[in-house]
Amino acid sequence: MADVLGTRWAGAGHELMVAGRTPGKAEALAAKWNARTGTIGEVAGFGDITLIAVHYPDMAATLTQIGDTLRGKPIVDCNNPVEIENFTLVTEPGRAMAQDIEQATGGHVVKAFNLCQASVWQMEPPVFDGRRLAVPYCGDDPQAKDLTRQLIADLGCDPLPVGGLRHALHLEAMGAVIISLLWGGRDPLTVFNLVDRR
Repeated sequence: MADVLGTRWAGAGHELMVAGRTPGKAEALAAKWNARTGTIGEVAGFGDITLIAVHYPDMAATLTQIGDTLRGKPIVDCNNPVEIENFTLVTEPGRAMAQDIEQATGGHVVKAFNLCQASVWQMEPPVFDGRRLAVPYCGDDPQAKDLTRQLIADLGCDPLPVGGLRHALHLEAMGAVIISLLWGGRDPLTVFNLVDRR
């Protein structure tokens, strides 16, 4: 997700900086985007908004590493805390990973970009039957939501605000449904269509 979203945003003219728990991966992404790498603290100080894209088993360690470097800053959470045996959420019942990220970092989290597989984000732009993809997002901080809205629009998508961060739980639950369909063999571009029109 970091790779494909960052590639699209770099192509839209955004200046990016990359941090990662695996320096080689961060350096490869930075080279691809003609960007810089830095520590998590340096990235936090660099950006107007930060995307956190981490496989859910590594989230706790990542948040420990982030610490309070993102306190008070806008954050986009595109992650799905879904295990792939029963396709259920691994978070505490009634609580979203986005809320856990906000609590751990002290940042202003917006949930977005978690309902499509990476190949959808590679489309320039994502258009289906002549209509732009609508991207739901939710959060509590107006500035963070406005920055996220712009990032969605920069992908050629229609931003779809769905309320406060408490709704992230519903987006994550929907993510579990979509992941189960993808693992069941559904085409990422036509996951809800009964007939694949390719």
